[in-house]
Amino acid sequence: MKSTEFKTWMDSIERMSRNQRDKLRKRLEGKENTDEVIALIERNQDDKPACPYCKTSNLYRWGKASELQRYRCRQCNRTFNALTGTPLARLRHKDKWYEYEQTMIQGLSIRKSSDSCGIAKNTSFKWRHRFLQIPSTGQPSKMNGIVEADETYFLESFKGQRRLPRSARKRGGKAVKKGTSKEQVPVLVVRDRHGETANCILHGTSARQIEPVLIPLLNKDVILCTDGLPTYKQIARQANIAHRPVNIAAGQRVINNIYHIQNVNAYDSRLKQWMRKFNGVATRYLGSYLGWHRMIERLGQSITPTLCFLASLGKTRQIQ
Repeated sequence: MKSTEFKTWMDSIERMSRNQRDKLRKRLEGKENTDEVIALIERNQDDKPACPYCKTSNLYRWGKASELQRYRCRQCNRTFNALTGTPLARLRHKDKWYEYEQTMIQGLSIRKSSDSCGIAKNTSFKWRHRFLQIPSTGQPSKMNGIVEADETYFLESFKGQRRLPRSARKRGGKAVKKGTSKEQVPVLVVRDRHGETANCILHGTSARQIEPVLIPLLNKDVILCTDGLPTYKQIARQANIAHRPVNIAAGQRVINNIYHIQNVNAYDSRLKQWMRKFNGVATRYLGSYLGWHRMIERLGQSITPTLCFLASLGKTRQIQ
């Protein structure tokens, strides 16, 4: 815009009504937020981006798309930008992404998030599961030292489905039977004393279900602390891993003032308390919510919308 055109535009602001000035301010604020998001995306892009289709780095710039720098591959002639191939590809309203991430930090429901950000409920649902796609699969590769393992249970939920295999109940309701039953979904939680945490939805609590997800997480020199469930004793013996079972049923809490499962139990308690605000999470989306909570715990007090956004792109390790 030329300086004379800009001066004319500035003069016209004086003649605007209050409603028009409010609309202009919101438009400019949205543009500023969009610019910040785009700057963050491109700043955290690899120095030498590779084509997501053929993996070559023989590229050249090819204009812009959705305000992001677009590239064209000399090898396959396809175009892409920094979001191509990521969970956030083709999502709109970038000016609201930071605000939406703030609602996720607060743990708001889908409906409350949509009301807070002024977006449709279906958009809020899509964004939530796109933002959680990478955190839901992010697990530590190996755990060291003293490692605690225990199961926790969530009520099976068919929330959002039209056809139920049972009679409907109030959201966040209670199981018909007391204790563990087929109405409960078991989740294995594994946590070491350094704070590394992994959890996995199980189809049962036998050795056949637990061993394939537990053993790959453990280094050979770990000391595994569990309750007295015989399954863990069998798994530890077969994997030749040191095992310290705590006999909770007999009132035992700690062995030699070192070995216990209080760390993982405290995590389970925080997880359950955090989950209550959603009034029941659909079982098919439980993995996403488990990953969401792992991200919040891992980032701790330093969590910001920026870190959540980068976590959704799998880039939080670059700035920690």
